Amino acid sequence: AAPSMIATATEAELISIFSDYGEEPAARKLATAIVQRRSQQSIQTALQLAEIAERTLGSPSTRERHPATRIFQALRIAVNRELDHVRQALDTAFPQCLAAGGLLAVISFHSLEDRLVKEAFRRSDVWDVVTAKPVAPTPAEERVNPRSRSAKLRVARRTDS
Repeated sequence: AAPSMIATATEAELISIFSDYGEEPAARKLATAIVQRRSQQSIQTALQLAEIAERTLGSPSTRERHPATRIFQALRIAVNRELDHVRQALDTAFPQCLAAGGLLAVISFHSLEDRLVKEAFRRSDVWDVVTAKPVAPTPAEERVNPRSRSAKLRVARRTDS
């Protein structure tokens, strides 16, 4: 799980996780801080990791989101192998269980997920894209439901292929 990943991953592995899955620009700086901290004392709680992120990347008041948000997201994606599951669903599961002419609507909440959906719909002859551009929440929806702000909806129709 995430605690063992934080405890055992090399600095290079942490950089890759934070950069690839969290799209964190300061991935190297953060990974270095984590490795230095764990050499002195183990990192056992989410709060400890959040404090390292805050000290390394700046306080929440100077950023749009808390500095640990991308780090926790990256760890979750890595531990759960979320992108692998999205790929598998798009390439294998959905085409097999959806009849020709059926619609597949996918809501993604992360740019990496959205990229996978977009590429799967475009590269495969199994799908005809219905939504040329992703459908995003309106400002009114975001006010009522702030978690919707990163949501993107893409729709495709299953072909006869």
